[in-house]
Amino acid sequence: MDRRRFFRTGILGALAVAGAPMVNLGRCRLHAASPVEVSTRAVDLVLGSTVVDMLGLLTLDWSQLARWRKQPEQFVETDYRRLEASGVNVFHPAVETSTADAFEGAARWIGGWNRLLGAHPCFLQRVDTLTDLVHVPVLGKVGVVVGFQNSTHFRTAGDVGLFFRHGQRVSQLTYNAANRLGSGAYAAKDHGLTRYGAEIVAEMNRVGMAIDVSHCGDRTSAEAVETSRRPVLITHSNCRALNPGHPRCKPDSVIRRVARHGGVMGITVVRAFIGRKRAPDLADLLDHFDHVARVAGAEHVGLGSDTDLTAINPRTGRANPLYAIRGLDQEIRVFQIVDGLLRRGWADGDLRLMLGGNFLRALASTLPDDPRQPLRSEETLRRDPFCPAPRPQGPIPNRR
Repeated sequence: MDRRRFFRTGILGALAVAGAPMVNLGRCRLHAASPVEVSTRAVDLVLGSTVVDMLGLLTLDWSQLARWRKQPEQFVETDYRRLEASGVNVFHPAVETSTADAFEGAARWIGGWNRLLGAHPCFLQRVDTLTDLVHVPVLGKVGVVVGFQNSTHFRTAGDVGLFFRHGQRVSQLTYNAANRLGSGAYAAKDHGLTRYGAEIVAEMNRVGMAIDVSHCGDRTSAEAVETSRRPVLITHSNCRALNPGHPRCKPDSVIRRVARHGGVMGITVVRAFIGRKRAPDLADLLDHFDHVARVAGAEHVGLGSDTDLTAINPRTGRANPLYAIRGLDQEIRVFQIVDGLLRRGWADGDLRLMLGGNFLRALASTLPDDPRQPLRSEETLRRDPFCPAPRPQGPIPNRR
C-alpha cells in the first residue's frame, strides 16, 4: 500500500477539511479538526484490508435516512465520501422490527434500502453473495448487508426465503424481549430456543441467511449455535467478564461456543456495554477485543460498532453520550482501534482478521456463493467510467 496514493485519493477531503494530513515520524493526523494521531502502519492496515462493521449504521439521523430511502437523489457523492473516509468497506445497518405489523414494517424497510442502493450503483452495493462481499472494495464501492435486529417479521418459515429473495442476508433471532423463536437478553427468564425457532434456524441455514444472536439470552444463544449447521454471529456485543451483570454482554461460555462452531463476535463502542466506569476510555474498549481474542482466538473477533460514523445526536448536533469514550474520535475509530491493538503487540495478520477477515470467513460459510469459487482479478472487473475512482486496496484477505 502506497500511503501517498491514499493521501491523494480524496479520502481526507471526504472529512470536509482543508489541507494535507500532518505526518510526523510515522504518525499522522487524519483530519485537521482532531488532535488525534495514529500510526501510518495502522493507516496502511486499514486501507489494505476489507473492513467490515457488522452493526455499522450509515447515519443516526433517521430523518435523513428516510429521505435517502424515499428520494435516493438526496444521497450525493459527499455522503459516499464520508462513508469511504471511515475506513469501513462493508456496513450492516440492521434495525429492530417490532412494529405493529412487523412483516409490513420489514417489507417497507427493505424496499427503501433496495430503492436507495439500486439508485446509486456507482457508490453503493447491496451484498447478496460472497462475490459481492469480496469485490465491493475492489470496485471502490461501499457495501451494505441488509438485515434486521429481530425475526418477528417471519410469520412462517416460508417468509425466510421471501425476505432472502428481496435482499435480507442477516437476521437476529430475538431483540431484547422474548418472541416466538426464543428469549431476548432482557427477558425475565430465558426459556431457550423454541421449536419454531429451530425451524427458522434450519430454514435460514438452507437459504443462506446468517443467524445473529447479539440480543438473545444466554441459553437461547447457546441453543441456536448448537442447532445451526452454519456459523452463528454475535454481530455487536461486549464481554460480560469485563462488565459483570450486563445482560447485553456475552459470557465467556457463549463466546467460546460461538467460536467452536466458526462464528465471530463484533465489539461495540456503546459506552454502557464497555464497563461500569463513569468515563470508559479507549483502553477499556480495546480490552474487549483482547478478551475475546484470548478466550476464543483472534480469528473470532471483529467490529460491530452499533452506531454511525460520528455518533452525533442529530437533534442537538453534539456527541451522543451513549458513545462517549474518552480518547476515541468516532470519525476515525477504526484507525484508532487498530493503532491501539498494534501498541498491544497484535500482529498485522491478526488485525486483518479482526478488521474484516473473520466476518468474511463466517459469511462465506453462509452466503450462496461457493467459498472455493475462483475470484476474478482486479483487471478483469469492469467499472462504469463515470463512477468515482476507487480507493486503493491491498490484496484480498485470506477467506479460509
